[in-house]
Order: sequence, then C-alpha cells, then structure tokens
Amino acid sequence: MASELERPPLQADERTALIGWLTLQRQILRWKCEGLNDEDAHRSVIPTSPSMTMAGLISHMRWTEHTWLEVLFLGGDEKQNPSFDESIEDADWRTDGRPLAELLAEYEAQCARSDEIVAAASLDDVGRHPGFRSGSANLRWMLIHLVEETGRHAGHADIVRELLDGTKGYY
Repeated sequence: MASELERPPLQADERTALIGWLTLQRQILRWKCEGLNDEDAHRSVIPTSPSMTMAGLISHMRWTEHTWLEVLFLGGDEKQNPSFDESIEDADWRTDGRPLAELLAEYEAQCARSDEIVAAASLDDVGRHPGFRSGSANLRWMLIHLVEETGRHAGHADIVRELLDGTKGYY
C-alpha cells in the first residue's frame, strides 16, 4: 500500500485539502496493520500504555470518527459509543480479542459513513449535540481535529509496529 499513499494536491480547495489529509492519515493507519497476525495486533509493547495495541488503535479511531461526526456533528445518541462510558477506562480501546480484520472492517465502514456525512454538509455547518461544548464546533473545526487525531495515532501505530516486528516506513 505504501506506493498508493499520496498527499492531497498542492493547489487544492479547502474541502479537498481537509478530506485529502484525513484520507491519507486513515490509509497510513490501515497500512501499519498490513501483514500483522491477530496475536501481534493485540500484543502490548508499551508497558505504561497496555491498551496501545494495533487493535486498540483501530478500535479507538473507529469510535473517534463516530464521536465527532455521528454524535457531536449530527447530534446522535452517544450511548452506543464506548467512548462515552465513564465506568470503564479507555472503553473505546478495548477489543476483547476480536480479530484485527473485523476491527479494520468496522473502521472502514465508519470512515465511509463519516465521508457520507461530510459530503452532505457545508464546512460552516455547526454540530447539533447540545450536551457537549465540542458539539457546537463547525464541521471545518471537527475535520481539522480528526486530521490531527488520526495523524497522531498513525504516529503511534508507527512506533507500535516497529516495536512489534521492526517494520518501519512513512511512505
């Protein structure tokens, strides 16, 4: 996949640039999972952050997309999203040993749903969830945050993958 990774055009409108950078960071995150078996995908390599596994990263990012676009932007119900469960620490990182392929498929589906939401809205549209301050941000702000969040965790995936099996590379 590395050869398929491309930055957005250098002369792009705002929407194309935002979506392009988000898409690239999502691809990098998925690329870092290529070739991993389920045992390694669930193996913790950072003693102080046991949930920081490749499987945990994918689960977290699936729920991060859901949080920002389905809950905060569209005003959806947060009860189905483990990120909002304050009774379990890092609930959205927990995978219960589910296969990496299943987690990646769920992430892919959530990204497709996010893309639909973004395509149907203006960057100036404001979130609709009244229960959270962040729900009042506009779509532009939320997309910038998703680029930052996804990029940050793609960097974590770089480190985790290198610690797992020595695999390195950005492009």
